[in-house]
Amino acid sequence: METIKRALQDKITDRIQPGKAIIIYGARRVGKTVLLRKIISEYKGKTMLLNGEDYDVQTMLSNRSIANYRHLFGGIELLAIDEAQNIADIGQILKLIVDEVPNICVIASGSSSFDLLNKTGEPLVGRSYRFYLSSLSFQEIASIENPLEIVQNLETRLLYGSYPEVVTMDNNDLRKEYLQEIVESYLLKDILSVDGVKNASKMKDLLRLIALQLGSEVSYDELGKQLGMSKNTVERYLDLLSKVFVVYRVGAFARNLRKEVCKAGKWYFCDTGIRNAIINDFSPLSLRTDVGHLWKIYFINELRKYNFNNLKQRDLYFWRTYDKQELDLVEEGDGEIHAMEIKWGNKSPKAPKVFIESYPNASYEVINKDNYHTRLS
Repeated sequence: METIKRALQDKITDRIQPGKAIIIYGARRVGKTVLLRKIISEYKGKTMLLNGEDYDVQTMLSNRSIANYRHLFGGIELLAIDEAQNIADIGQILKLIVDEVPNICVIASGSSSFDLLNKTGEPLVGRSYRFYLSSLSFQEIASIENPLEIVQNLETRLLYGSYPEVVTMDNNDLRKEYLQEIVESYLLKDILSVDGVKNASKMKDLLRLIALQLGSEVSYDELGKQLGMSKNTVERYLDLLSKVFVVYRVGAFARNLRKEVCKAGKWYFCDTGIRNAIINDFSPLSLRTDVGHLWKIYFINELRKYNFNNLKQRDLYFWRTYDKQELDLVEEGDGEIHAMEIKWGNKSPKAPKVFIESYPNASYEVINKDNYHTRLS
């Protein structure tokens, strides 16, 4: 795991400067602690690494006085706080440290609930840089695999995903056990620890329904009826699931046409391995009926990671009209629109005529397993 250099490492290091806080957030087990330790080990100045889960650290930082922080951190140039979401009032604490301790920069990492509880929001406006660390990206894995291995391991990526430890395992049974443990011990625990969610079984049922509705537009009313809960509860649960980086929403692209669908949304899992663990199906691609959907999730996830890792502000949508013309993906950013169809096989459908007429400056391409890497490198 340590041999895989994270794409964000140099970008984070370049932003280490006095009076600034750097926030690294993302799901559990994606490598935040490893990245923090790597940055600390390569930094030339005086450093300190704290663990926010340590009760002594929590107690030490709870005395929110300038004198205390200058005493603790005087002379430190880079202070790193791992699992910072466990520290009460962490946003106010970071603000006081970077404002009042001379020549210090703070890097704080936090899992899902770190961002969910907005613990670093308002206090650090204008004082912080924020980075989202995902599971390993195509670019990062390509640094340890040659082109042949990338081709050979594509099925493994679709079935087991790209969590760092999963990628470096060489046994599929271990991968399966690891992913199921993440689902049971980490993801659900994170969700249930925040915002008063008490019904773990309903949350798992909702995840299963989303996992089985791959690529379909989601009706909150319909999900609510199936689960015996209100539409508002379904929306709240999905919002929580997105904030703990289990799923994310892709909205509809609509700019010009009255007949474009504009309010619908599709939900995708952030990692294919987690999705397959939710439904407990790791069967080979040759035996599956959902290969096309898995491939679509995989590519959309990788495109998101590419944009996050390269600090590109681009939005992703699907496109559909009420008379059923559709596109899998529309990427918008930097004043450009890129439309894509994502196909596992060798089909090369043309772009819908009405889309080309409505967005004449948009590009269009069919993404398949032979060319997808050109968009991710």
